[in-house]
Order: sequence, then C-alpha cells, then structure tokens
Amino acid sequence: MTQTANRDQIRRRNRSIILQTLRREGQMARIDLGRATRLSPATITAITSDMLDEGLIAGIETEEPRAAQSRGRPRSMLALNGAAASVISLRISVNWIDLALADFTGRIIFSRKYPFDTTRADAESFPDLLCSTIASFVEESGANPATVQEIGVASQGIVDRMRGEIVWSPAFSGRNIPVVDPIRTRLGARCFLTNDTNMITEALHWSEPERYSGTFAVLMVDYGVGMGLFLDGHLFVGATGAAAEIGHANHIPGGALCRCGKRGCLEAYLADYALLRQVLDLPEDTDPRSLPVNSQTFDELYAKAKAGDAHVRAVFDGAGRALGTGLARLLAIIEPARVVLTGAGIEAFEFMEAGMHQALEEVLVEDLRRHLVIDVVEWNEDFIRRGLVAQAMRRLDENLTGQPEGISPRASLIRQGASKGI
Repeated sequence: MTQTANRDQIRRRNRSIILQTLRREGQMARIDLGRATRLSPATITAITSDMLDEGLIAGIETEEPRAAQSRGRPRSMLALNGAAASVISLRISVNWIDLALADFTGRIIFSRKYPFDTTRADAESFPDLLCSTIASFVEESGANPATVQEIGVASQGIVDRMRGEIVWSPAFSGRNIPVVDPIRTRLGARCFLTNDTNMITEALHWSEPERYSGTFAVLMVDYGVGMGLFLDGHLFVGATGAAAEIGHANHIPGGALCRCGKRGCLEAYLADYALLRQVLDLPEDTDPRSLPVNSQTFDELYAKAKAGDAHVRAVFDGAGRALGTGLARLLAIIEPARVVLTGAGIEAFEFMEAGMHQALEEVLVEDLRRHLVIDVVEWNEDFIRRGLVAQAMRRLDENLTGQPEGISPRASLIRQGASKGI
C-alpha cells in the first residue's frame, strides 16, 4: 500500500513538473522537455501521452525539422491546452476589487477593476458585494463557469487563511471579513486567501526561480509596509497566514500612531501617510485616516525631494533609517540571501538609501550584514496578479490525478449566482 502511494505521489509530482515547465517555457519537443525537467524519456512519453488523452496538452506540428538529415520533416511539439481550465485572481485594495481570468497556460485573457466604498464595507455587506462582483466578472468575460477551477484572493492587511477571513485591513471599515466560505458556498469554486505581499514574493520566484529561490524576503513600502518570506524554497505564511507582518512590528514603543491603531509600528514611519504626516509637521498621534493620502502621495513627495526640498529629503532619510532598523531585525533572525525592496515608496530610494545603510551599521554587527544583497525592483501592480495565478496554477497542477476525462468536473454555481444577482 505504501509503495503504491509513493508511486502515485511521484507520478503526480512529475506531472506537475511537466505542466509547470510547459507553462514557463512554452511549446517544447519531448526531448527538450526531458532535458528541462531531467525526467527520463520513458517518463516523459508515458505522462505526456496521458495528458494528450486528457486534453491538458496538445500536439503541434511545426515546420522546424527534427534534425538536419531529416530534410524538412515537421517536428512534433507539445503545448498546454489553454482551454483545459482557468483560474481567477482577485485583489482587494482600498476602494477597488481587481479581477483577472487566466487560462491554463497562465495567460491573462480578461481583466476588470470594480470600485467599492471602503468606508461602508464590513463583515455583513462585503461577502454579498464580492460574490456578485465575481459573478458579473465571469459573465462579462464570456468564460465557461465549469472551467473556473479556483479563485485566489489577495488582500492588504492581516489575513487568517484557516478561517478564510480578512482579520484587519485598511480596505475595510470593519474586521474579520469572511471571504473564502461565501465564495465556496455561493459560487461553488475552490478559494484561497492570502496577503498581497506574499503574492509579490510568489511572482518573483515564478518569473526568476534561479535568482529568487532558497531563502529571500520581499519588503513592500507603499500604502502600508508588508513583507513576504521564502524560506528554504517555500513561501512561508505562518500558522494562520499572518506571518511576516513586519509593518506592524514595533519600531519605537509608544511612538507614532499606526493605521492599525497601535503606536510605534514600523509602518507608522515608512508608509505614505507616515511620511506625509511628517512633511506636514503634524503630531505623531494624528489619525492616519484624517490625512489626505492617495495613490499619488509618494510621487508628489518624491518630486519635491528631487526638486531640492530639504525638509522632504530629511523625512525620506528618516524613513530610510526606519527601513534599515527593520531590515537589521530581519537579517538577525532569518538571514535571507537576498532582500527585495519594492512598492511605490521605493521610487524615492535614492533619498532613503544612505539612512538605511547608516541604521544597519549602527544596530547590526558587520558579521550579520556583510553578505546582504539588496535588489531594488520597480513597482508593478501586476506582481500580485501574477503571483496569484502562479500559485493557483501550481495547486491545480498538483491536484490533477490523470482521470481519462481530464480535469474532474465540478458543479459550478457561478452562472446561477449571476442570474440571481447574489
């Protein structure tokens, strides 16, 4: 029994490796697929034959010759069948729900952003709004609901993946917002919830696995401060999904008021509202909700710093020192091989860098920071979307069991949900 289980597990893993390789590299000949995956020709032939029967992949004849001596005979290639399945990525942020539909190749084939009123969204009202928005999105996309195998949700703030709830987020007026159960119950789709910065980490690993693998960290400075961790080759989210909330680790006890309601959080010295509060010379206990921040706040502050505004430059320098102190704690505990800095706030890194290095030197011994590699990555909102799709596809690949009919049919309620307006 154990040997059979082990064989099944190995086969499932090999199937997943083949699917992920075709998704990353595009169409390939069997011999090239074998080289890329390091699987034997017999294994490649057996598994791809099953996948062809199941409709997960398709054979393509190209004009490229098999070999020089074959005088133009077409070469047989294998490619994923994009119509075999689809997934939906859903990002929740302040005032917006961002949805995208990806086919089985991982390509985004349809996307839409829907506004919602953050100030009114709570545990009672938001599930209905969320499900009706998803249903409308599927209708607009023209997708067959039966092919939608998973909905991956990323949110700002603290999430609890065990309960499927957003515990706290600046995107909501209330707390403990149920997400997973309403989607599963009303729409009949598998659903997974995660923090948005985790998906940036996932996206970087997917796009450049040679560079972003092993143990590395991503720190996003934006409307808040978030972190994603890859430990020993795997995304680390903790027991409930709330790990790596470095923005709400205390930086100065009793210090500046954070959006979460506590005082002295790292975010209260790095996020957009924190810097604006300092630039306006407002007291540290000024409520972040009262500050006129928007998506252009960092751009406006950066422009002032570039124009030579000494006060704004000093504020950025102080933010750099807060960043360096936070990184020092991370290095002492985790020792990542690489730290990625991204988010809208990192656009102004040139005015933060000196303060960051100064703080690192002051609070951390040289032995613990000498191997630090920092990548400053230009912010792209597609990171979160790509991470959600990559994670959903990996789960989907691992769940394919090789039944003759292909992907197991699932009772989909998405169309019914749209017609009922839920």
